[in-house]
Amino acid sequence: MLQTPSGGAGHGTAATDAGLMSIGAVLNELRDEFPDITISKIRFLESEGLVEPRRTPAGYRKFSAHDVERLGRVLRMQRDHYLPLKVIREHLDAMERGEAVPLPTLGRQRDGEPVPEPAEGPTAARIGRDELLAAAGIDEQELKEWESYGLVAAFPDGAYDAEAVTVASLVVQLGRFGIEPRHLRVMKAAADREAGLVDQVVAPLKRHRNPQTRAHAEARTKELAGLAVKLHAALVQTALGVRLP
Repeated sequence: MLQTPSGGAGHGTAATDAGLMSIGAVLNELRDEFPDITISKIRFLESEGLVEPRRTPAGYRKFSAHDVERLGRVLRMQRDHYLPLKVIREHLDAMERGEAVPLPTLGRQRDGEPVPEPAEGPTAARIGRDELLAAAGIDEQELKEWESYGLVAAFPDGAYDAEAVTVASLVVQLGRFGIEPRHLRVMKAAADREAGLVDQVVAPLKRHRNPQTRAHAEARTKELAGLAVKLHAALVQTALGVRLP
């Protein structure tokens, strides 16, 4: 039998690869905390410069423990703070250079500088199409299907409301139970009707000449939306005969 000498190239490669993980192993490592993670999402984050795994001569990715830790940080910052990938990359790179940098605040990019959003929370932000695809772990064709059913919709500039990430996550989770996007049209129609009812109630306030009254319309809209969501959830639970925690 032909054996590789102990000092040969084969031995050196094995030593170099020791402790490195395949992309499948990384997927399993992250899945407990991020159940929606997919191989395509990891590849997308790599393409955006968020992580730089080594490559074998055959082109296979090999991730170090540091790569996996960095991916976890990226996914947490996306999930918890809705930060754009460019901002996340710059923040992590600065930290790895030893710079003491605060966590960036949520904002849009203008002339290369972050612009703070109004303090209404994550829904005031926008994300790009590629970021939505990465966050949802879906491909372009799936997103087009969701758009055809009105589940998500882009603004005229092609960006999406950050709440689209929440919608996308829920659509993916429902899909695990065999509920397809086309089945969700009835939910979208119900949501549109509820939104129309709220708009009808606050419309006189929005048209008022007094700026304070118009500002009050926004607060009233949020209050009514919250009540509508609670009522909808209660009605569904009653119809199914279940009680959610």
